[in-house]
Amino acid sequence: MQDVLLGKTLDELTALVKDLGLPAFTGKQLADWLYKKHVGSIDEMTNLSKAARTLLNEQFQVGCRSYSMVQSSADGTRKFLFPTSNHQAVEAVMISEAERATLCVSSQVGCRMGCRFCMTARQGFRANLSVGEIINQFCSIDECEQLTNAVYMGMGEPLDNLDNVLKSLDILTAPWGFSWSPRRITVSTIGILPALRRFLDESKCHLAISLHTPFGKERQELLPMQKAHPLEEVMAQVRQYDWRGQRRISFEYILFDRLNDSPKHAVALAKLLDGLECRVNLIRFHVIPDSPLLPALESNVEKFKNSLISKGIMTTVRASRGKDILAACGLLSTKG
Repeated sequence: MQDVLLGKTLDELTALVKDLGLPAFTGKQLADWLYKKHVGSIDEMTNLSKAARTLLNEQFQVGCRSYSMVQSSADGTRKFLFPTSNHQAVEAVMISEAERATLCVSSQVGCRMGCRFCMTARQGFRANLSVGEIINQFCSIDECEQLTNAVYMGMGEPLDNLDNVLKSLDILTAPWGFSWSPRRITVSTIGILPALRRFLDESKCHLAISLHTPFGKERQELLPMQKAHPLEEVMAQVRQYDWRGQRRISFEYILFDRLNDSPKHAVALAKLLDGLECRVNLIRFHVIPDSPLLPALESNVEKFKNSLISKGIMTTVRASRGKDILAACGLLSTKG
C-alpha cells in the first residue's frame, strides 16, 4: 500500500526524499506543490525530473480525496462529506460571509466526549483523522483558494487527537506550508487536560473553550467529561497565559431554556471570567431528536448578552448558519 504525502511536514518530506536518493531540496519542492499549489498527483509536480516523479510514484501518492457529497444551504453555507480511511466519513462546513470564508474543520470521525446536546457525540467515537485527512478538508473543497479562516469546531474533540491536530496547525501556519497567520485559526475544546497545556505551549492559534454553564455539577450533566477535566482546573490553566496580545481566548455558551439562561448564571459566569481578557460567544441551541433540551427564548438570549456586557465582558450572539442542511453547531454526524 502506498504511503500518503499530504499531511507530512517539511522535515518528513525531506527525510523521505533523502531515503530515495533524491536531493534534499526536493522536500521543499514537494511541500510547495502540496500546500501552496494543491496538486492532486505527483505527475503534476513539473519541476521534478521525470525520474524523480517515477521514483515517488512507486511508493507514494498525494493522498487528496475528493468530497463524495456537498449540500448547499439557503444562507450560502455548504457542507461537504469526505470519505476517510477504514470506510468512514467526516463532514466539513464552509461558511461564506462578506469578507470572510471560514472552514469548520473536523478532527475525528464521531467523538468520545458524550456532550448531551451534540449529534456528533451521539455517533460515538469511530476514529481519529490523520494529519492528511485534516489537511485534505482544506485542499479539496471548491473554495480552497478563497479561504480566509478556519475553526476546529467540526466533528470531534481536537485535543483528543492532539498530535495530528498540532501537525496540521504547523502545516497551515509554516512558511513552507499554507503560510497562514495563527490568528486566522481557532481551536475549540471542552478543556482536555493536560493536552490543553501542550496546545497552548506549542501553538499560537486562538482558543475557544466549550463552557455552557459556570457551575461544575450542572456542567457535568451537559458535558460528562467535566468529571475528568474539571472546569476549575481548566480555568486555572488558561489563567497562566497572557491573553492581552494578539492571541485570543473565547468561551462558547449554548443557551438552553430554563437550564443555564438565568440571571444567576450570567452573574456566576461574569465572576468566573473576571479579569480575563476574553470574549463570550452565545449560541442558540439547535434541537436534536429525543432530547429534553430546548433553546432559550430570544428575549432571554438578549437579556443574558446585555447582562454580560454590563459587567465588561465582550459578548456576541453567534448567527446560526446552515441549519437547513444540518450544518449548524451540534448537528454534524455521519452515523450510518
